[in-house]
Amino acid sequence: MKNQSILVADKDTAFLRDISSCLTGAGYDVETTTSTVHVISNILKKKTPVVLLGSDFDNRIDLVDLVRLLKKCNQHLAVILVSDEASLPGVQKIRKEGIFYYAMRPVNAEDRDEIKNAAICACKSVARDIQQDSPVNSDQSVHNLPEGVQPC
Repeated sequence: MKNQSILVADKDTAFLRDISSCLTGAGYDVETTTSTVHVISNILKKKTPVVLLGSDFDNRIDLVDLVRLLKKCNQHLAVILVSDEASLPGVQKIRKEGIFYYAMRPVNAEDRDEIKNAAICACKSVARDIQQDSPVNSDQSVHNLPEGVQPC
């Protein structure tokens, strides 16, 4: 089975290296970027089911708007937001957009494990969502066709 992929987007390259190493060690294919365009392109191509996004990733686009756009591009996308601050109004606003998990920026190994565990849960959740949306058996839809109608 192919390893699941996770995209990590942040402006802090040390954070990118640290989290990438942690998630790669857990068996995931990890891609990192500092580019909003790269994130959007990746999601449009549906290459990555999970995005770990830094809260101050790009000051040119509002974080809520970015998450809303990403979720419109891929309804199954799981977004894990990593933030430097925990303002309650900000957290409530971003949660309304359907993020999977909200975490504070890691400062030690336990914090990195929290993010790794959130990524593992997100990958499993996305896989379940996709499986539930796909037909159980491709022959099943053939049986529902009117008599004499051939499947495309």
